[in-house]
Amino acid sequence: MTYSGVVTVGGPADVHELPDLMISKVAVGPMNNNAYLLRCRATDEQLLIDAAADPQTLLSLIGESGIASVVTTHRHQDHWNALREVVDATGARTVAGRYDAEGIPVPTDVQIEDGDTVRVGRVELTARHLVGHTPGSIALVYDDPQGHPHVFTGDCLFPGGVGNTWKDPEAFESLINDVETKLFDRLPDETWVYPGHGDDTTLGAERPHLAAWRERGW
Repeated sequence: MTYSGVVTVGGPADVHELPDLMISKVAVGPMNNNAYLLRCRATDEQLLIDAAADPQTLLSLIGESGIASVVTTHRHQDHWNALREVVDATGARTVAGRYDAEGIPVPTDVQIEDGDTVRVGRVELTARHLVGHTPGSIALVYDDPQGHPHVFTGDCLFPGGVGNTWKDPEAFESLINDVETKLFDRLPDETWVYPGHGDDTTLGAERPHLAAWRERGW
């Protein structure tokens, strides 16, 4: 079936089948958090992005194969409140941005910075440090060698705008600058965006609105 990226809490995962990577998306919890399970098709190694809200749903998605690692995109509790249970059940190593690790109560095994590589099997993802929603938010970019890029943006980029900066002009300026220079300026319109909540989008769908976002200040 064609992947849409539209999921509902309590509903089934939507699976994006790429040549080298399988991406399964589920929605969990009262804040409609998205969690993403990545599986390398060559090795079957798995990685989870954001252990949010509902450990049983996430562990069911992971299955008996387990996961090698869990990446937490940022320090906000709704993105890690199932992390302890998932790590205890799977033994996975924990990964987070260096400047948000101190705000995550489960110890971070691997602290990453802008440009660092995160691997799942033979697949490589590149971390992009985006400052503003939190000090250490990390997006992960998969540049599919057989297709277009894919980016997991946490709460830094959504359909219709960047993440919440709580009416702080400096935080907003930092976030929109980082999103523009590290994502929009480097990646093509076809880049698929997987946000931390809600539906997916593409950079091409959002690019025409960057100036309007700057003008409104959020």
